[in-house]
This record gives sequence, C-alpha cells and structure tokens, in this order.
Amino acid sequence: MQYPSSKPLSLSELRDWLLQHHGDTVDADRLPAIRRELEELGPRAVPGAVVELGCYQGAMALWMRAVLDATGQHERHVHVYDSFQGLPERGERDPELFEVGYLRAEPEQVRALHVRWDCTPPAIHRGWFADTLPAQLPETIAFAYLDGDYYDSIHTSLSACVPRMAPGGTLIVDDYADLEANPKAWNGLPGVKAACEDYFDAPSPLEVMFGTGDLAFGRYVAPVGGER
Repeated sequence: MQYPSSKPLSLSELRDWLLQHHGDTVDADRLPAIRRELEELGPRAVPGAVVELGCYQGAMALWMRAVLDATGQHERHVHVYDSFQGLPERGERDPELFEVGYLRAEPEQVRALHVRWDCTPPAIHRGWFADTLPAQLPETIAFAYLDGDYYDSIHTSLSACVPRMAPGGTLIVDDYADLEANPKAWNGLPGVKAACEDYFDAPSPLEVMFGTGDLAFGRYVAPVGGER
C-alpha cells in the first residue's frame, strides 16, 4: 500500500494502515480510545501540549498528530520521549517477560513515519525518563500517553506529568490492568498498576477503560480548580 500524498490524510485509511503494519504497538481498541481523548481537547478548551512517554517507532505519535490535525488543532505540539535503547532492566515488581533492549528503535524511524504520511514530526526527546522528563516536559500538558511498561518507568512518568497536567486534561496509562473492573484486560505487566497505586496512594483515581478486546487502559482526569 502506497501513501496517497496527493490527497488529504484520511484517518480511516491511516488507521487501517497502522493496524496492518504496526499491530505490535497499536490495536483496534487503542486507536479509537486515544482519538476520543484528543478530539475532546479542543471543544473543552484544554490548554497545553500532547506527550507520549515510550514512543518506539512512532505509530501512536503519528496517530495523535493526525487526529489533532483532523480536528483543527494544528498548533498543539506533540512531544515524544524514549530511551531509543529498548526496555531497561526490569525491577522487582516487573515480570520476566521481555529481554533488556526489547522494543529498541531509532528517532529517525519516528520522523520517517511522519514524513511518509505528510505529518509534522513530534519533538523527540532521547534518553531515559529520569534524565529527560524533569527538564524537557512542556510546562502544561493537555494529554499524556504513558507507555513505559515497567514499574519504575511509570512511577517516574506519573511523578513528572501529573503536576503539569492542565485542569481537565487527561492522562492514559497503557497496560493498566484492573481485573476486578475488567476481567478481560491483559495483565502481562502488573508493575504498571502497582506504580499507579503507589504514586496516587492506593486506591488510584484511574478510571478503567474498556474495549472490544483485552484493552488495559487507565484514565486520569486532572481536577478543575481543585487539588490533585
């Protein structure tokens, strides 16, 4: 399938292409869930940037940029953060599921994917979250997508992002599996939920999101005019 550079970007066409070529990191539940969140930012006048923590080859970042552009949010910036060294050593709260270095990618893959679809590439921040997030996150975040896989990565991400969330802004934690609320959720990375509970002081305020399959998403909404 060739990219139709001569006509406006079709979200349905991009969705189908991403599911075919990047099905290891996006799926039929993730894409519409993220789309709904981004589409609501404009009507609700939520200020700030969009950030993704753990972008791999940039498939979700491309989807977010395309949705923002399709809804007239051309001026809303997208920032992505990744070590580009693959997964780090797992911690005590993480399963022996992946090898060190799994999901390694290069920044150029992210840029090339956006150029292929004639979308503006995101600002790319290379390095471990603990090194990049404190100084390189936008001051105000409208939407954050946390895909760090491991306990330490998610805890670090929450610690950096939550204080910068705009009132009414939303944060999605991927791989957040609450089996009591959603028995179908994939629970391969239990350190993610544990990190959320520890950061927020259990029980966490994350709302469980549902899909047609084994979606494991937790959604946090930053309070409007109140304490977090």
